[in-house]
Amino acid sequence: MSALALFGGEPVRKKPYPAHDTMIGPEEEREVLEVLRSGNLSGFSARWGDRFWGGPKVLALEDVFKAHYGVPCAVSFNSGTSALHAAIAALRPEPGDEIITSPFTMSGTAAAILSNLCVPVFADIETGTYGLDPASVRAYLSERTRAILTVNLFGHPSCLDELKAIADEARIPLIEDNAQAPGAVYKGRWAGTVGKIGVQSLNYHKCIQTGEGGVALTRDEALAQLMRLVRNHGEAMDQPLLGGNLRMTELSAAVGVAQMGKLTRLTEIRQRLAHALTQALRGMDFLEPPATAAGCTHVYYLYPMKYRPEVLGLPRHTFARAMRAEGVAINEGYSQPLYHQFIYRKRKVFRSSHAPWSLDKHPVAYHPRWCPNTESMWRDVLLTTDICKYPNTEADVAEFAEAARKVADNVDELRRKT
Repeated sequence: MSALALFGGEPVRKKPYPAHDTMIGPEEEREVLEVLRSGNLSGFSARWGDRFWGGPKVLALEDVFKAHYGVPCAVSFNSGTSALHAAIAALRPEPGDEIITSPFTMSGTAAAILSNLCVPVFADIETGTYGLDPASVRAYLSERTRAILTVNLFGHPSCLDELKAIADEARIPLIEDNAQAPGAVYKGRWAGTVGKIGVQSLNYHKCIQTGEGGVALTRDEALAQLMRLVRNHGEAMDQPLLGGNLRMTELSAAVGVAQMGKLTRLTEIRQRLAHALTQALRGMDFLEPPATAAGCTHVYYLYPMKYRPEVLGLPRHTFARAMRAEGVAINEGYSQPLYHQFIYRKRKVFRSSHAPWSLDKHPVAYHPRWCPNTESMWRDVLLTTDICKYPNTEADVAEFAEAARKVADNVDELRRKT
């Protein structure tokens, strides 16, 4: 039995992981050079006319997304957060309207709600795939609810049929934040195409990227048109609609055109490595591998595991600390629940005003234990690793399992010394 690195032994992994890579290569170079040689780095103008919709690469990228996802409308943006903002703005909400969303996500999801002067209402997650729990969503519905915004977290779809049924019953739209699940399938449909609008991210650390960028998918042409107006200042519409500059450049779109051709391959690599990790962790009953619901596929933006402290007799923090000392990538709990952040605790975005909460007839008051499932995952249960991606290999995955086995073999020493 080798000594734990935490106590002076040799770590399982001695070198850093390679930088995240989305196979940027000659295909992207050709697309970008075409733009550079044209001299037109952006094809947008805020004035009504042909250039209101964007340049040739922006239009080409939107066409690629439409073809891949089988939807009639795709609207590109300079970030996924911008796309979420525009998706909500296209619903034409009134200040103080409530939008139900997940607290277990990156801050941009809820920020897009606040930027439209709407109130985020945080429903709990379900603990199988970490998406919104339909029962919790139903409990938070009110006459003020304007939309449901679910997050397809870690690469797995939410309970989309159940959430859509609730939304349809309430006559409100379901929006999907699909930033982490661009290649996931839900019962024969692409994640991001089940709701009224689905938002994809092209941020640099996603499965495919343009550095920064996002695309909103919809089958509703009227919503698509409103999102285009929000993207490009809204000047071309003689109605109350506030737009901005949320436009994607031709250079970014050029990269995206090439990257879309690699989405399937990069997704398959993630799935292969994740399946290898699941196999390598077999027999380690202190770690529960990620679930994949019937009729769904998982694309493993992260590889989530549930830690069972009672099996090893160690708290999660001690186990994770020992794993990190062995040189492998592991994180605890994902992000802090959003309602713990200052702006939600104090219900204050502006210096003196409490808008949008002050605009709600029955203002939402957040509290530290708002969502019990979310709290449990964050505080005690969830572990994630991001190694299941290109250019990592099966050898990197095997090291992770080796480190976990080593920690388990030395559990008595860990209990004594920590």
